[in-house]
Amino acid sequence: MRTVSVNARRAHEDANTAQVLTMLITVEHADLDDPIRLSTDPTERLSTEPLRYGTRSTWLDADPVTDPYYFVLVAATLPSDQEDAPTAFSLTLSNVDNDIARLLRSFTTPATVHMALVFAATPDVIEQEARGLSLLVAEGDAEVVELSISREEIEEESVPMDRFTRHRFPGLFR
Repeated sequence: MRTVSVNARRAHEDANTAQVLTMLITVEHADLDDPIRLSTDPTERLSTEPLRYGTRSTWLDADPVTDPYYFVLVAATLPSDQEDAPTAFSLTLSNVDNDIARLLRSFTTPATVHMALVFAATPDVIEQEARGLSLLVAEGDAEVVELSISREEIEEESVPMDRFTRHRFPGLFR
């Protein structure tokens, strides 16, 4: 069972709420010195030259002072529920910094993506998270970058993992 805070329950049930739900995204890869940290909310002004907004959080051991989550506009496309469709979903990032866009498109092996939902007022309290997702494809330019993200393919695991042979399960063959 998933634990949901009282503030999250109130925000979901209220018709109007002052709580702003924010997604924090971390992209990790062996080729990166530091992870890429992105936020869906301009919680505070981080710098004036260049003008940057973002969210400060300690999620995934980030230092709120030196490692903020930079604000980007994000649109999400949920995975299809059709049997033949892949389990991937996509995030479209708009107005991304040129350096971030170049980094996201430069990977030759899959990067690891972690996502968390927090409230902008309490960015250190994680309401929901998904860790260890795979970045399959990053396409686009500096204006728009579309990320295709998926979980591990659990459908291809053999179930049950052991074969029911006389040597493995002798009690079945009496």
